[in-house]
Order: sequence, then C-alpha cells, then structure tokens
Amino acid sequence: MNSSPILYSLHNCPYAIRARFALLKAQQSVLIRSIKLDNKPVEMLNASPKGSVPVLVIPSIGLQESATLGEALVLDESLDIIVWSLSQSDPDDLLRKDDPTALPKMMDFIHQFEQEFNPALNAFGCAKRYHEENEQDLRDKCSIELAKLEALLSRHPYLFSDRESLVDIAVMPFLRKFARIDKQWFRICPYPRLRQWLNGYVQSTMFSKVMKNYPLWLECREDYCFG
Repeated sequence: MNSSPILYSLHNCPYAIRARFALLKAQQSVLIRSIKLDNKPVEMLNASPKGSVPVLVIPSIGLQESATLGEALVLDESLDIIVWSLSQSDPDDLLRKDDPTALPKMMDFIHQFEQEFNPALNAFGCAKRYHEENEQDLRDKCSIELAKLEALLSRHPYLFSDRESLVDIAVMPFLRKFARIDKQWFRICPYPRLRQWLNGYVQSTMFSKVMKNYPLWLECREDYCFG
C-alpha cells in the first residue's frame, strides 16, 4: 500500500502553485496528479466533493492524531496544505515558529490581501481578455493593492519582514497572474521593488520545479513524484 500523499493540481492555478511551492520549501515529497477542471477525476471528487484544486490526500499511516479522521487526511484549501507542509519541515522558518503571534498575523495579511486584490484581479483579467472598455479602471483597482505592497517592500526586502515568510509564498502566485495579464504595462509600472521581488521568484530554479508540466492523470493514470 502506497503511503505517499497525493496532490491533485492544476498547472497555472495560483492556489495550486502556492501549495506546490510550499511543498518544495518544506521538502515534502508527494505524488502529483495533474487535472483539468472540465474533467475532474472521480477519485478527487470522492476525496473533496467541492471539486476545486489543490487537494492533498494524506494516507492515515503515520499521521497519529490525524488518523482519527478516517483512512486519510484530506486538505482541500491551499493555505491548509501550506501550513501542514511547513509544520512537517520548515528549514527557512517561513512560519516563524518561535513567535506565536506571527502565524495569525500572516494569515490576517493573506486573507485581507485576497479579499481586496483577487476580485479586482479576476475582473481585470476578464476585461483584458474580452477587450472591455473598463480595462484600465479595473487595472487601477488592482494598483491600489500593488502600491501597498510596494510600500512594504520599501521597508524590507520581503512583504512581511526582513526574511522570507509564509506571506511571500502565499501572495506571489497572484502577483504572477496579474503580471502576465499585461506584461508590457507591468514592465514599466511604477512598482520597481514589487517587480524585482516577483522576478526573484519566477526566475528562480525552484520556481521552475514548481511549474514543471505533468501529463494529465486521467490520460495516463500514472502518478509522478513531486518534491
């Protein structure tokens, strides 16, 4: 019986990207199953009926208290996957374990960012794709949050503090998505620190591993080792 966790993932989904990034940061090895949202595996839906990615299925063997949840522990929220992964191993101290106040503060930061930025991001992406007249207005809404991040990066090299943290890993994929909507504008936008911070991630060797393409699982039924 295989005891490796199984990760259901979508290649360019920001939520899936940050889960994969955290697994690599935590040096956690999983079996990855690449999916398409219009053709979801029954196995994934059985584990998580809500049908969104990422989903991490962790066999009960060796889980100790988590084993009481049944045959497997299922994590179907990306932040839960991140925190679980880093709780197993956190060589870069992204969770700031010596500071009990740090994780709640970082989670508040992430939730507030997502609440303010993600709806504007999605609207801007649609407007750009369909050449809508309000494209610039929607980009300006995104820029309100970009300016806040730029201000933070003027104080320290990472978003939360002088050192990389959970916040950077969790927020980065959404900034990548934004930068890809209008690459020309982002190259000349008035947020040089944010651009440098983002490029530091997307141009890294580790991010290349995060973004490795895998065959669709339903086409081959073959699990690939990730991490």
